[in-house]
Amino acid sequence: MSGIQMTSSNSTMPFKKTRVWLFSLLVLAISAYGMWIMFDILNSNGMTPLEYALLALFSITFTWIVTAFCSGCMGFILQLFRIDPLTLTRQKAIEIDQQALSKTRTAVVMPIYNEDTQRVIAGFEVSLRSLIKTGQFAHFDFYLLSDTQDKEIANNELKAWYALTERLGDFAKQTFYRRREDNKHRKVGNLTDFCERWGSKYEHMIVLDADSIMTGQCMLELTSSMINNPQAGLIQTIPIPVRQDTFFGRFLQFASVLYSPMLATGSAFWQTNHANYWGHNAVIRVKAFIDCCGLPVLKGNAPFGGEILSHDFVEASLLHRSGWDVLLLSDIQGSYEEVPSNILDYAIRDRRWVQGNIQHLGLLPASGLKIISKLHFLLGATAYISSLIWLSMLVLSTIDAVTRALNSNVYFNQAYQLFPTWQIAKTELINSLLFVTIVLLLLPKLMGIIVTLIHRNKQFGGSFKLILGSIIETVFAIIIAPLMMVFHSYFVVCVFLGKKVTWDAQPRSGRMVPWQEAIGYTLLSTLIALAWGGIAYYFTPVFFWWLSPILVGLILAAPIVRYSSSIGLGVKLRKMGIFICPSEVDNNDTLAALRVHEQEIALPNDDVANFTIPTLGQEQPSVMPIQSFKRQGLSKRKRVLNAHQQLKKKLFN
Repeated sequence: MSGIQMTSSNSTMPFKKTRVWLFSLLVLAISAYGMWIMFDILNSNGMTPLEYALLALFSITFTWIVTAFCSGCMGFILQLFRIDPLTLTRQKAIEIDQQALSKTRTAVVMPIYNEDTQRVIAGFEVSLRSLIKTGQFAHFDFYLLSDTQDKEIANNELKAWYALTERLGDFAKQTFYRRREDNKHRKVGNLTDFCERWGSKYEHMIVLDADSIMTGQCMLELTSSMINNPQAGLIQTIPIPVRQDTFFGRFLQFASVLYSPMLATGSAFWQTNHANYWGHNAVIRVKAFIDCCGLPVLKGNAPFGGEILSHDFVEASLLHRSGWDVLLLSDIQGSYEEVPSNILDYAIRDRRWVQGNIQHLGLLPASGLKIISKLHFLLGATAYISSLIWLSMLVLSTIDAVTRALNSNVYFNQAYQLFPTWQIAKTELINSLLFVTIVLLLLPKLMGIIVTLIHRNKQFGGSFKLILGSIIETVFAIIIAPLMMVFHSYFVVCVFLGKKVTWDAQPRSGRMVPWQEAIGYTLLSTLIALAWGGIAYYFTPVFFWWLSPILVGLILAAPIVRYSSSIGLGVKLRKMGIFICPSEVDNNDTLAALRVHEQEIALPNDDVANFTIPTLGQEQPSVMPIQSFKRQGLSKRKRVLNAHQQLKKKLFN
């Protein structure tokens, strides 16, 4: 557990500036090395405009890879020696100060929208009952905040809520259900409505998603961490995927549990008190949120104008701007979520995130935001734009290879030239760059496996099955990478063309994708890959074999989508001990209770007319002021005089 116990001041998190400079220098040094090698390769025979474009695109993608690599290396060292990434001391359990806890009140809120009622209520109830078991429930209230617009689902929610209150007995007095008829501003509006009506009654607010599950112990540790850190405006956990049955779902779940803690630990190390917010499974200081996080509707058209879609990054940046800390606790246990069970549902979810993250680029010039907040915006957008860049690099490389194949080399290109000008092929440099890139991509995976083998291999079914599962995970990740590249590239282009996306409830249950659906979503990619491969093989067979790993994933896209969504395959691997995760090995009462609730709890058959709208707690109105991102004009002289001070402020002061 995190060792943060007192305050998030400089004394508790030492060397904050040194850490970010160390991280930045590492990223820049490794990136510059890769760029120089690429430049040397392309410049061997003089660079064409096409190759200059190729170098520019390579520089962006390579820097993106290096950033993740450096975070992974830092996380590996810290996890290997069990060092807390924030305090740089040995990790220790979070102490629950019951006396301090008794002086605060915390709201646990779950915003929902057109969700599977039975699953939502089951998750809500097991999290609530887990907190009851701790004996500290008296200091918490639970809110189910519905924005459901489907009338049938809304009726089911009302029925399920009354059944829940009957099961809870006296504990129902601390649970509340509220549904908005008009879901203005979606989730942002939902939470704003709660904050402005009841938020001032609470010091803290734990935000859950519709598929979140959180243990009572985790809630106590989050609340205690907030109490121990009076400067913290938000504390984020790592939501661990659970309860997956399909092959793809179990692949995602296994990879996340295996690598995410290490990567998050590395991120927490260099981000210190300027971490990010992922929208759920976090605790927020309500006063800070009300004062700082009223979101405006941005001027202009899509993709940069309109309602702020991915609000979480923006809310974290506003807390930073107002001087509040945002912390990432990378090792806290008991924070869970569910993930899409197949590639298509996963891609559809990413489609929404692509639009939200690209919108953040329009906030880069915003007034007063810290440099690291803008870096979060940039990295979030690059996570998806890099796919389009990668695809563009492959296309440009193909054009370049075909062009060279069509144009005969000219060895005597000057008048009266006595000796030929030979073409130079720097094979050693090419192999060196390929090796470096492979190391950057695969070494973090290897480090994640090593630290897991040392500290928690039994939680993954033992060493052999952990290693075998990681090999299967790596191979499958390589196979689906080209398909995800095409999906993300298409999504990015759609966003920049101004095409909007609907933010509906995402599918959460496992399903076998029908052949018709799998082919419908991938046929165009397959046809393009066949034509692409045919052209490459006809003009330059050597380049074709370099390109073949990309083409195979696209040509076989439909069967990959279909069979990776198989529940039977996922269950069979689980029985074999492959892709086993700690939540399945440890005796997890909360997740076990969720399975029972889903199976045993049914919706009442009574007519909804027999139920009245639930009474809510007494309101304590407050107003969330709308924040501004407008730049404040300064005279040229004042900008020059204040440049140094402004830079110091933005660098973690």
